[in-house]
Amino acid sequence: MSETLIPTADGETLQAELHLVDGARAAIVIAHPNPKMGGDMHAPVPAVLYRAAEAIGVSALRFNFRGVGSSTGTHDEGVAEQLDMAAAFDHLGDAAGDVPLLAGGWSFGADVSLSLTDPRVAGWLLAAAPFKVIDAEFMAARLAPGPKVFAVPANDHICSPELATTTVAEWTNAHIVVIDDTDHFFGGRLNDLVSLLGQLVDDVTAETA
Repeated sequence: MSETLIPTADGETLQAELHLVDGARAAIVIAHPNPKMGGDMHAPVPAVLYRAAEAIGVSALRFNFRGVGSSTGTHDEGVAEQLDMAAAFDHLGDAAGDVPLLAGGWSFGADVSLSLTDPRVAGWLLAAAPFKVIDAEFMAARLAPGPKVFAVPANDHICSPELATTTVAEWTNAHIVVIDDTDHFFGGRLNDLVSLLGQLVDDVTAETA
């Protein structure tokens, strides 16, 4: 694990942590929940995925959006944060080498990651995507060919499984996975997200083999 700084296209600098795995099968950028609700790269979902990635054979990068931690800039309600996500992918793509790149995010971070138009992104793991940060019609990932796995808590008070299913009904290669007995914070079910990441890596690497 190493701390690193990532420059954005509009001149900000993002605080990040990068862990490169020898012989990695894939690499993932992990985006955190809403900073206005206390979210940062050490929040539970990013932390669990970041720690678990090595055992799955995945290099991982987690970062603080602008205005969070020691990242420069100001929170922009998910707009300029799209530049942060793009910068994180550029950094990971350069560092990880020729492996499939994945986007992962929880809540706010899930919505922002769905804005990506980078053709290097081979798949998405979206934990409790609220579909509120960015209008779903403007989420570029909806038409991307890679698998988009939506982990939707059965008791999510922000976006129910029914609403998530309706929202992505016409999307390309979108899959809803309902996580029972938990809410937006995945209490007691964080390991389910690790399992979904492993399955996503298996699917993506099988397609590129």
